Amino acid sequence: MSTLLVILLIILAIMVVVSLVRGVVAFLQSSKLDLEQEGDEPTEMQLMQNRMMFSRIKYQALAILVVGVLLAVSK
Repeated sequence: MSTLLVILLIILAIMVVVSLVRGVVAFLQSSKLDLEQEGDEPTEMQLMQNRMMFSRIKYQALAILVVGVLLAVSK
């Protein structure tokens, strides 16, 4: 059981890093014109940044949950 949880934790950690990198890349691809654009609707890059950062938070929360379960099982 603990082996499965450790593998799941490693997978979640990799997913956190991937979503973080994708979010930072989307941030770096935003041009000055995108940032200065007047209007109420967000650009595609801003939506991508938002999705990737939300994914990162979601995977981090799942990883913390797995660590908690792993600690509970090990005691």
